[in-house]
Amino acid sequence: MLSKRTLLSALAGLGLTLAVAPAAAQTYPDKPIKLIVPFAPGGPMDIMARLVGEKLHAGLGQPVTVENRAGAGGAIGSKAVFAAEPDGYTLMWGSSGTISILPALNASLDYDVKAFTPVALVSLLPHVLVVPTTVPAKTVAEFVAYAKANPGKLNFGASLGTPPHLLGVLFKTLAGIDITYIPSKGAAPSITDMLSGTTHMQIDALTVLLPLVQEGKLRALAVSTPQRWPQLPDVPTFAESGFPGLTRNAWSGVLAPPKTPAAIANKLNGVINAGLATPESKATLLKLSAITQPGSPQDFSKFIAEQAPIWGEMVKQSGAKIE
Repeated sequence: MLSKRTLLSALAGLGLTLAVAPAAAQTYPDKPIKLIVPFAPGGPMDIMARLVGEKLHAGLGQPVTVENRAGAGGAIGSKAVFAAEPDGYTLMWGSSGTISILPALNASLDYDVKAFTPVALVSLLPHVLVVPTTVPAKTVAEFVAYAKANPGKLNFGASLGTPPHLLGVLFKTLAGIDITYIPSKGAAPSITDMLSGTTHMQIDALTVLLPLVQEGKLRALAVSTPQRWPQLPDVPTFAESGFPGLTRNAWSGVLAPPKTPAAIANKLNGVINAGLATPESKATLLKLSAITQPGSPQDFSKFIAEQAPIWGEMVKQSGAKIE
């Protein structure tokens, strides 16, 4: 049994620890910050992360280094942040792929995504259903009819376990069509397959597909937003096309290691929200077809909790697994 002196000493030590945490938050940050992006450089996620890094640098007065650690579906970079000190100097660019989908795909993950500290939801990423111009369909209804008239003859491509893959499977299920999923290594190879006639449909992020639609190389049939997208005013929503269940967007945001003090998360949140509210930031995100949705860390935590079962159910429907 602990002696009275030992117990008092332990309590005093705990009190000292609790006192130090707010003090550390008050002086934060006093050295450079690292933002880990669990994806390869150059893509939309990387571009948005670097935009946020610039805003953090401007608002906090400390250098912010963006470090790409791709691999294992985002697990390598995510695990690095999970194991980092919860002092606000190592942050993660999280997404629907790494936080909402990966745990449902990979039961052997050796870290708990629910333990990350939510900081700020940065953007929602709408998707669009497109077909190559060789496919004789100008509406979703026409594509469904075309697919039913050609069972087993049409394909769609996407990376395994990504939002484009899961949305494609969900569309196939809801539409009751026999269309084959072709795994690919990313959006670019999938687009190449469509342009060459190997595949006949793709549901992917607007930021990836919008330029090709505007150039007339692909035909957009529906968008995943609740309202029509401003840059595609003639393209109906999935809801307008009879598929309200496809009104779903991917997301991205900033998270910190487990047990990061709330004061630090709140400070980062305020800087990020203020930085993204500028006209320049809004214009950049619009070019990336991203929707801003500012809120508190608590709002972001609630959002993540709501998204997990949605994407988890889609993983279950798709039958996708990563061992």
